[in-house]
Amino acid sequence: MIYKMFESLARWTTATAGSTIAFILASVVILAWLVTGPIFGFSDTWQLVINTGTTIITFLMVFLIQRTQNKDSLAIQMKLNELIAAHLGASNKLLNIEDLSEEEIFAIQKRYHLLADKAHAEDEHPLKSHSVEEIRPEAIMKHAPKNQ
Repeated sequence: MIYKMFESLARWTTATAGSTIAFILASVVILAWLVTGPIFGFSDTWQLVINTGTTIITFLMVFLIQRTQNKDSLAIQMKLNELIAAHLGASNKLLNIEDLSEEEIFAIQKRYHLLADKAHAEDEHPLKSHSVEEIRPEAIMKHAPKNQ
């Protein structure tokens, strides 16, 4: 129950914080703070009010933005996985590729570079489809840079 309430609050806050009204409200708050500077003699307390307020808001927004980013990334990954799984001839090795190590991702990237080289080198119909499965690991090792 509490989780669902937080989820609703987070969704509402994300939508509201990114609105024009929120920007205008934040601008009005800053303007009001600036106008009250001479009234409070530009005191340390006057400065502390804005510093504390903006620090708290920034701290909370970092977590809210990260939460939204995580959710969006997961949704995009799932959509891409569905497209890969549904497309005849697509390499299923790319499903959940985000879970692979950086080294494994670079190895697959090398396969794609070799596949592109192969497609450009062959005198074929330009719309002919190729798959990363056509490139074998031995070819990657043969074309690996010498500094690796």
